[in-house]
Amino acid sequence: MFARRPGHHFYVVDADQRQITHRVAAGDGYHFYGHGVFDPDGRYLYVTANRLDDAMGLVRVYDVDDGYAHVRDIALDGIGPHEIRLLPDGKTLAVGLGGIKTHPDYGRVKLNLGEMDPALLLVDRHSGEVTARHRPSHHQLSCRHLDVSADGTVIAGYQFQGPEWETHPLLCRLGPDGAFSELALEEALTASLQQYTASVAISRQQPLALVTAPRGHKAIMLNHQSGKLLGEYALPDAAGARCDGAGGFLVSSGQGGLYRIEPGKPDAVALANLPLHWDNHLT
Repeated sequence: MFARRPGHHFYVVDADQRQITHRVAAGDGYHFYGHGVFDPDGRYLYVTANRLDDAMGLVRVYDVDDGYAHVRDIALDGIGPHEIRLLPDGKTLAVGLGGIKTHPDYGRVKLNLGEMDPALLLVDRHSGEVTARHRPSHHQLSCRHLDVSADGTVIAGYQFQGPEWETHPLLCRLGPDGAFSELALEEALTASLQQYTASVAISRQQPLALVTAPRGHKAIMLNHQSGKLLGEYALPDAAGARCDGAGGFLVSSGQGGLYRIEPGKPDAVALANLPLHWDNHLT
């Protein structure tokens, strides 16, 4: 689990024993952005991070077999990497580059909104080369959360940092063939999302993607191959999303709820209401 907003540690948890086994510091001059991914063998952990002296976005690599020792950095030539996933080829990392400069001394203050340069990146984890850089249609569309399908399709969500009266596409798709496009939903639906998407989850069983929009208090389901909208679900402060292992999705609410959404059913089903606040991440 990775500290963010931004944060300086990640934690390795033994889920069976419910105990923290490692607490790993980012080190002086660095901080984390909230996400990481293991390689197929579980040997190396790839974590999104920031180098403070030049605001360089990094993927920091840690050796699990050596007690999560830091072994190297991959520079991304950009600011603010957030979610990171591994493509089915086992070597390519997909990274949502938010483009927003932050600094721990200033909390969550965004320091560069006029000069943002976000992108959806593909990175070779072996060579460290950025093999593709897909920029959004507007430089203030911060690319944040994403997921990858079994066939290598990437769906990523944006958070627009510009004027509140503007409406822009909030989702993009990168196909297995390398074709990049933005998914244009109906303007009224896009406006109802209030310029902000949170978690993205892709089904492992069907060509379905679920995207949460906490400011719009809803989740939307899409066909991730065609981009067609399949459903809208009212859900207060919809936050994290993950596949439920049975063809549907689990969605958390910032107000403490946990819900299940199933294809073909019109409403989200409440599973629990807890005295806590979930954020935009669920694993």
